[in-house]
Amino acid sequence: MHTHAHPHPPQESLGPGPGIVPTRVPHGRVREARELLSRDGAVILTGHENTSDALVVAAAQVTGDRLRELYPHRVRTSHEGTPVHLHADSFDIVVDIVGVLHRRRHPDEDHVLVQCTRPAPHGGDSFALDAYAFVDGLASTDPALHAFLTGSDVDLYGAWADLRGLPAIPRIGRHVEYTRTGRRIIRRTDGAVPIHRDPDIEHIRAQLARLTDAVHGVEPSLPRFPLDEGDILVLDNYRCWHGRDGHTGERTVRILTARSSDAD
Repeated sequence: MHTHAHPHPPQESLGPGPGIVPTRVPHGRVREARELLSRDGAVILTGHENTSDALVVAAAQVTGDRLRELYPHRVRTSHEGTPVHLHADSFDIVVDIVGVLHRRRHPDEDHVLVQCTRPAPHGGDSFALDAYAFVDGLASTDPALHAFLTGSDVDLYGAWADLRGLPAIPRIGRHVEYTRTGRRIIRRTDGAVPIHRDPDIEHIRAQLARLTDAVHGVEPSLPRFPLDEGDILVLDNYRCWHGRDGHTGERTVRILTARSSDAD
């Protein structure tokens, strides 16, 4: 049994700012979990069994009849892990299985669930950022970067072009976009590169580098929170970016991404 040496601190209001400390909610309090996810963009479900089935149950609980698609589970084990920087889960993989196309990841999956199956003995605490607040703040603190995120097209996965399963056609989009029903998406992926032969390629590269610097720069100020064995962190993947600190020893998580009808 792996446990953290420190108890969970009381939930406190952080006031204005992009940092998020998700509220911990026992898994049976479904209505409360949904309300907190809608309000804060993140919630931690406690009390689930430490099984892959628990992620499916949790996804159904927080989305209800709005659940449309679940994508295959992913298990991630890190040994003496380096930090994972802020990101939003996003990928575009369709595979051919005996002549039938199957989608394994979606560029616009709007929920991500992370279950801690084995906490690290030391370190590995999580952190999350309200990307809506972060980007809105850039409008006054860094108008040029804000204009880039809201107005410039990039190839979202071009840095991973050699990975098998990715489509041959570039996936073009902006970091900040909207669904047809008006829901805002704020993307954060290390796969973004300038579009091939973009006349503003040097400007795009410079702004991508500035975005990375800005994201890495805000990380040390964000509050940390632990995930205990079996805990499930649920995130609004359109709104929240997440990461974790480095750790010693082995740490394992299960990850499930999903789309709801709100992603239309």
